[in-house]
Amino acid sequence: MLNMEQILKLVQSGELDIQEAQKQLKEHLVSSTEDSNNLGFANLDLQREKRTGFPEVIFGEGKTTEQMIAIMGKLMQHTERVLATRVDASKAEVIAAAIPGVTYHSTARALTWFKKPILQVFEGYIAVVCAGTSDLPVAEEAALTAECMGSHVERIYDVGVAGIHRLFEKLPLIRGANAIVVVAGMEGALASVVGGLVSKPIIAVPTSIGYGASFHGIAALLAMLNSCAPGVSVVNIDNGFGAGYNAGIIQQNMGKRL
Repeated sequence: MLNMEQILKLVQSGELDIQEAQKQLKEHLVSSTEDSNNLGFANLDLQREKRTGFPEVIFGEGKTTEQMIAIMGKLMQHTERVLATRVDASKAEVIAAAIPGVTYHSTARALTWFKKPILQVFEGYIAVVCAGTSDLPVAEEAALTAECMGSHVERIYDVGVAGIHRLFEKLPLIRGANAIVVVAGMEGALASVVGGLVSKPIIAVPTSIGYGASFHGIAALLAMLNSCAPGVSVVNIDNGFGAGYNAGIIQQNMGKRL
């Protein structure tokens, strides 16, 4: 069966008429859907990388090891990179033993697999700025996601506002980034502070770290959403993956500028 690109090229050259092309495209789409349904418990989006530039990512929380192994195995047949987030150490140990080449990143709580070594394909870098050591799992999830997308990442950790001089020491490195991810719990003030000091897009990530009145990250989330510093966008609580992905897209599209 011809793939979608081949069908469109044949139409362009006049070797295939519109009616036949429509028929073949329909068969192609049906075949792709049927292929993704064969796991029963998971309907994988095997065409996502062609549409968006990055393959489907596995959210590991709530999935069994057997389901994870089956999903990863299927994705490995269709892509050169696989990322699974929110995977605990005991589950990761079983998966890594079952699938050669899988690496567990314990701080990020993520699994990766690459058909060939990952390359940093975009110029410049993304800065991941983290308020405190307790926020590291979320920061590392963001950093690892951006790296899987081909970006170089500079990690600037433990520079929260309680010792703001530590942040100022790293400002030249932060300002040089194409995009900045800021991860903070407690009152979430770091995103606003960085937003008032740089001219680059910021993706703020509130974390669930903090005492009772932080309401498991809601206080940081609301503070970031109400930031008076322009250029600050906010993802959900503890969503390092979403922030890293957004930063990766910014980095990717900077290479397309005229």
